[in-house]
Amino acid sequence: MSQVLATVDAHRRLRGPFTAAGTLLRQIVPDLLRTHPDLVRAHDIEILAAAPELAALLTCERETLTSQASPESRTRYYPYARTVQIGHGLVDLLQALLADIGPRTLVVRHADEADRTDAEWLALLARRINPALLTVVAGTDESADSIESYVDGDCVSADPALRAAYEALDPAERARLHDRRADELAALDEPSLRLGAICHHREHGSDPHGAGVAALSAALGDCILAGHYDAVLELGRRCLDLADWATQPDQCWLATVKMTIALSTMGRADEAMALYDEACARSTSPSVHMQAAYGRAMLYTRYFDEARRDLRKASAWVNTAVSLASLLPEDRRRAYNLTFNENGRALIAMHLGDPAEAMRLIDAGIERMEATFTAGERDLHLSVLRYNRAQLIARQAPADGVREYTAVIGLDPHHPDYYAERAGLLRRLGRSAEALADYDAAIAVGLPDVEPHYNRGDLYAELGDLDAALADFDRVLDLEPDFLAAYVNRAALRYELGDPAGARADVAAGLDLEPGQPHLLCTRGMLAADAGDLAAAVADYRAALLAEPGLAGAWTNLGAAMFELGDAAEAVRCFDRALAVEDDPVARANRAAALSAVAVAA
Repeated sequence: MSQVLATVDAHRRLRGPFTAAGTLLRQIVPDLLRTHPDLVRAHDIEILAAAPELAALLTCERETLTSQASPESRTRYYPYARTVQIGHGLVDLLQALLADIGPRTLVVRHADEADRTDAEWLALLARRINPALLTVVAGTDESADSIESYVDGDCVSADPALRAAYEALDPAERARLHDRRADELAALDEPSLRLGAICHHREHGSDPHGAGVAALSAALGDCILAGHYDAVLELGRRCLDLADWATQPDQCWLATVKMTIALSTMGRADEAMALYDEACARSTSPSVHMQAAYGRAMLYTRYFDEARRDLRKASAWVNTAVSLASLLPEDRRRAYNLTFNENGRALIAMHLGDPAEAMRLIDAGIERMEATFTAGERDLHLSVLRYNRAQLIARQAPADGVREYTAVIGLDPHHPDYYAERAGLLRRLGRSAEALADYDAAIAVGLPDVEPHYNRGDLYAELGDLDAALADFDRVLDLEPDFLAAYVNRAALRYELGDPAGARADVAAGLDLEPGQPHLLCTRGMLAADAGDLAAAVADYRAALLAEPGLAGAWTNLGAAMFELGDAAEAVRCFDRALAVEDDPVARANRAAALSAVAVAA
């Protein structure tokens, strides 16, 4: 076995999301700041997401308005896939480190009790890092030798005898041990402990309904802001099990609404709707009913499956939210909530095909926010409004959209989506160099993401820089090996670059994902034709055209194969079909040759 890099415990009870990854980072990053400072800075977001304690040593240089927003001003939440992107970034960091320092072994205990974030990270390590560089070993449980050490070990030992002794302990003494351990951990002032062990000990201490609910509520707040949605659901259920709607309505609602945000983002809209119903049945608070009305409106607009979306119901619910917001007594709170809810109305108007009404609502919201709040107070929500405005304008006038996106980027210069979306507009306008620069920026400021790499690769291919395109498609498939379009494009590039073996491998991998994919069938036909198997080539071209009759390249290649097989008349027909789709000089020249052959035969 190679030298041990670290031994970590993945049990989510210890530190919640990224328990294992964070433990590793806390062990290695202090030294890496001395030996590999550029590598650390390149992965600042990922490191601080998994090990927030390292903020004492490392400053994030890619903060966004979202990451900097206070909990009360947070109106945008991370996508569910963000934790996978963080995992990829941590894999990139380890891959670069191991390439420099040589093979290592990582010992992981309690991997079966890991939070989804660690489970994903460990799976990515196994898939992406060469096992010659990293060996991941499942470690054995370190059994405690007393009830006190069991509690001090945060109750993760699997020793059944020790667990039985713990259960048999006098409840008051057991609670005392938990209180003492919670106090010890709280004194360490390490943020990740608040997401795991501190919650567990406060829940099982002497005041579960007070201190326990408070600890769970604090952890919920941290996890919802970080995008740790699986943890939000677990913590939320535990919080609601202890809290009382009659005496702790705020804690119950805050746990509920955080769970609805998580469920909506995770694609579990029905469960979110059930929680809204339960909260409204238990509460008469206007704020609860206002927020639940907005949430239901978004479920009907965005989160239900396409067949179940209902813009009429969405309008009814968002109008309820707007009505309740307009009744709020305090001017600033009313302005903020009215603008937030009317932004939802604007989204519904856009879906209803009324961009003018959507723009009116957004512009009114921007004017209201600027009149009510000073710079720095509600910058995130103002930037969201300006982003929505840019999207609307871009749909009608791409050049104007570019200017609007530029203004939004000025407000939030480290938000990768803005660069990626502006790049798409620039590409449509034929401004390829600027589009490439924006894709570069999106990749530089963001977490590992397939979309900007795929789109940049596609643009490189269009511009004739095939090696650069190939590198981007390689990156896409390293991050997401089921990304079908990348196999389609990389197979074509490899064929064009004279790599038939690579093209053949991509065709096979892509057809495993979608057996009838027409572009891959066409590429496989070209490979067969080059190998002299015209019958197989013709079969593939015909299968491709059966799936996509307008695939001009398949018609051209089929025409060439039929000409080689001596059927010039059929070749002409195929070239005619290709030219009906697009005027290609190769197809036109081949058609002329086939017509000459037909004339000679006549």
